[in-house]
Amino acid sequence: MQQIIIFGDMGKGERDLSNEYNNYQPGALNTTDRLIEDLDNIDLIFHIGDICYANGYLSQWDQFTEQVEALASHVPYMIASGNHERDWPGTGSFYLNKDSGGECGVPAQTMFNMPLKNRENFWYSLDYGLFHFCIADSEHDWREGSEQYRFIEGCLASADRLKQPWLIFAAHRVLGYSSDKYYGLEGTFGEPMARESLQKLWQKYKVDLAFFGHVHNYERTCPVYENKCISTERSLYTGVFNATIHLVVGGAGASLSDYSEVQTSWSTFKDLDHGFGKLTAFNRSTLLFEYKRSSNGEVYDSFWIKREYRDVLGCDSMDNCPPFTLAT
Repeated sequence: MQQIIIFGDMGKGERDLSNEYNNYQPGALNTTDRLIEDLDNIDLIFHIGDICYANGYLSQWDQFTEQVEALASHVPYMIASGNHERDWPGTGSFYLNKDSGGECGVPAQTMFNMPLKNRENFWYSLDYGLFHFCIADSEHDWREGSEQYRFIEGCLASADRLKQPWLIFAAHRVLGYSSDKYYGLEGTFGEPMARESLQKLWQKYKVDLAFFGHVHNYERTCPVYENKCISTERSLYTGVFNATIHLVVGGAGASLSDYSEVQTSWSTFKDLDHGFGKLTAFNRSTLLFEYKRSSNGEVYDSFWIKREYRDVLGCDSMDNCPPFTLAT
């Protein structure tokens, strides 16, 4: 059994309640404390971008690393690249804003040793127990034809579903679906051009779950493809793969983000509070996801996936019939 924590946008907090630089992560300490309390039941942590919001002030990195020391010294603390780590004009980042304060990814790349082939390209794959993770870098080009697109397809295609049946995709920005207010105003409900480029890969390789941060709240979709729910189930997903379930878990600490007034048809559950996700793989056929609030550690949303290897091999509802065995 493996137990994985995943969240984004945590940041750091002040134990003495002082108001220091860039102090807009009010839930960070609660999240950290809940994880420390449950540390004996955690094997791995993914912090998918917007790590500490230092934005060029290195003292803030010192404060953050002290805050998470009890976690990072006990279990692997994996990260993804976010806008507050990487983005700066003229440095090769996909977005031209100044969110990193000039850091350009250097502190994050230096402090956290991820299995990267190129430190400048913060994307990587990871096999851990029954999981195969494909971690994308939303601050570099992910569109079809790009270097990262080729990596993503290669990572998804390389999953040996007999050994690692649970295939997980994660990135900082929402490359899938989100009912965030500002995405709604843009009319995209996710990063523009993102899912148009990537959703056929998620569907082809039968990605069970896709996780995103950037938006500071929690949201779960139905199994969704091309803006449509492929299944009406809400709590127990069985049998053949239908479509990927998308989860926004960016509420780990930073000030919360409002939802759009538009009621999106694919949204299954929302929570405007600080929290984090937990994945538990019991075996090759049973996976549990739980969303917990940081204030009390209680579960506010959960669902099960129960799928046999023959179900992974089978054709899904979109007539996606893999021409391979998914096993080496």
